[in-house]
Amino acid sequence: MAIRVYKSYNFRDKDPVIDELRGFVKKSRKSYEEISNDSGVSISTLTSWFHGTVRRPQTTTVEAVGRALGVRRKWVQM
Repeated sequence: MAIRVYKSYNFRDKDPVIDELRGFVKKSRKSYEEISNDSGVSISTLTSWFHGTVRRPQTTTVEAVGRALGVRRKWVQM
């Protein structure tokens, strides 16, 4: 059985990880300034993710913000 490997994942508007993080930001009730201080990711980057034109955030910044919010991504074998 051959495994099909895709070169990229196409989404319509923004990467779904942005929506996931938006939910964690709302639950945390932290300000962008607090998240920025805890993660090292700039406030302008956070604003661009949630309100701007960024469609595909970098994995390292996603991980930093997630950890600042107390969450971690995990690969799950199916």
